[in-house]
Amino acid sequence: MRKLFLLAAALLASLSLAGQDFQTHFTDNTLRLDYVFCGDVHHQSIYYARAYRTGAWAGRRHHLSEAALRGNGQVRVLDPDSGEILYVNSFSTLFQEWQATEEAAHVQKAFENCLQVPFPTHPVDIEVVLFDTHAKVSSRLRHRVDPSDILIRESADNGLQVASILENGTLEEAIDIVVVSEGYALEDRGKFFHDARRAADALFSHEPFKSYKGRFNFRAVFAPSADSGVSIPGQGIWKETAVSSHFDTFYSDRYLTTSSIWTLYDLIGTVPSEHVIVLANTAKYGGGGIYNSVTIMNSDHPTFVPVLVHEFGHAFGGLGDEYAYGDNPETLYPADTEPWEPNLTTLVDFTAKWADLMPPHSTLPTPVDPIEEEQDVRRIWDTLTPEQKARLNRKIGVYEGAGYQMKGVFRPVQECRMRINECEEFCPVCTRSIVRMIDYYTAR
Repeated sequence: MRKLFLLAAALLASLSLAGQDFQTHFTDNTLRLDYVFCGDVHHQSIYYARAYRTGAWAGRRHHLSEAALRGNGQVRVLDPDSGEILYVNSFSTLFQEWQATEEAAHVQKAFENCLQVPFPTHPVDIEVVLFDTHAKVSSRLRHRVDPSDILIRESADNGLQVASILENGTLEEAIDIVVVSEGYALEDRGKFFHDARRAADALFSHEPFKSYKGRFNFRAVFAPSADSGVSIPGQGIWKETAVSSHFDTFYSDRYLTTSSIWTLYDLIGTVPSEHVIVLANTAKYGGGGIYNSVTIMNSDHPTFVPVLVHEFGHAFGGLGDEYAYGDNPETLYPADTEPWEPNLTTLVDFTAKWADLMPPHSTLPTPVDPIEEEQDVRRIWDTLTPEQKARLNRKIGVYEGAGYQMKGVFRPVQECRMRINECEEFCPVCTRSIVRMIDYYTAR
């Protein structure tokens, strides 16, 4: 009992010290930093555009100098004299996804990005770093921010209607998710708030989010669009919408994204937010999730629930896709580099992944179940027994074929929510990763 008391006291002391560190260097406001990331497959550049003081800081006040995952990029707040990291967060970007496309070999493009950090009490250096697929720095920008700078803009209440869907704690205690409407005209306002509640219900009906629902706040911002629906370039349909989202991103008909990130954050305004979901008013299948950037989802396709949970797994948990495409491997996961995503491995540093969960004397790679060899499991999933589903979803191994590559990239189980929509659950590895992320944000 005494040992437990001492451990609890040490934990409280460390959290108290972390809070003191936050109060020394930061206020309770948010510093929004707007950037342009640009380049092509060969090189990248980062340009600083502007800064805003927005609403109350909704992010963590502990683990300030620790990134939960490496990500494809990081933003760091540094002490100008010592270089000490006062705050760091990791992220990924649509720009870096685009660099893997064929188009990036022929043209240079620019992408908007917003990064949020706690507002400093004194001048600080901001460092933004992008990593390539080999985890090497591909671009770096360092610039000074003085909190007394008269050119830092003040964000005011933009007058948009905000509804509280779920309130479970203060900004310091809970993880704050904001849902923004896209393609909902003024007359669609009621439908949007109904859909926002559906989104919350979908997320918190799935483990491990269900068990940790009490650690989340969920708010909805209604930004009316001139048109109902969203743009579908492949069908010649262009709509005037709040954040100009569209399908056919990178010429993939189901990839729904927005490049208007600055506008998105203008709409969020002073609403406290750590994670952003854009809800697109369309029945067409599609969506996207980018780690610590944005989740964007269709509202009315029959697969709304599983796809939302899958995409939020990307954006919140940093989970990678576990499916593979034919015989045309991508180059996002080279053989000499361990992926930063917790549910993918190239076996370069497998001990950092789920090696501790592997059964003794496991074969690498792990042979697939006969069911997998005989037919497409997606087509017969609903006919499988609970025992068969559990075997495919929970039998941990090292199964080849993940991260869009048939060879050289491995996943933890045969079927998971990060692999097929039909699978109802995350696997044990993905579940553990999400729980760790929740604990990271809430200091538990």
